[in-house]
Amino acid sequence: MKIFLTFVLLIFGASPVAAETLQLKYQQFYSHLRKLNGEDTQALQFAFGFLNDTTGRLCKIQQASIVTPKQTLPIEISPEQRFTLPSEKALKLADATIDVELAAHEGHCDMSVQLETRPQYLKSYYSADELSMLVGQYEAFFNEMGSFLSFMMPSVKGLSFQFADPYLQQPLKDAPQITSGLLQLPSNWLQQEKPLVLPEAPIRITAIASAQ
Repeated sequence: MKIFLTFVLLIFGASPVAAETLQLKYQQFYSHLRKLNGEDTQALQFAFGFLNDTTGRLCKIQQASIVTPKQTLPIEISPEQRFTLPSEKALKLADATIDVELAAHEGHCDMSVQLETRPQYLKSYYSADELSMLVGQYEAFFNEMGSFLSFMMPSVKGLSFQFADPYLQQPLKDAPQITSGLLQLPSNWLQQEKPLVLPEAPIRITAIASAQ
């Protein structure tokens, strides 16, 4: 999945503003953001970052802003060095840019994007219907994208829950165990239509996906 999404975003143009600053056109983000505007994908969001091609870690972002001819809007950066963007046609029409200042000496950083569940869907209890809805949201996204890139589309094989503590180890009732801060719910477990009770809300839910 990550390989596919990175491929989609290779069309983004980035022009240097200063030694450690990138300026990207908002309209190129918008063309992808609007794909999540439908009801069948409203639980999902893109989280953007920059991956160091030498270390494999996310490059540190000092600050980022949405810049239009009339105003500059700060962008919140997560502790993991990712950010999200609003899907606003007005920003596209205003020819806005996304200005990103990277930390000094980061080296070469490539755009990285992650498809994940929106924060309002992160909690400690999920009914079977809610889990099914989340799977359906990812399937809807991949099906829509597959209308023109079907030969390289992944298929959804389950859900992956990431927790704040990367060392978290905990058994769960009637569900797979949390291991190293991750809970993997494969399709065969989800098809049993059981609720899920977690010790705490995850920080992220992504799809378990594999190439078709």
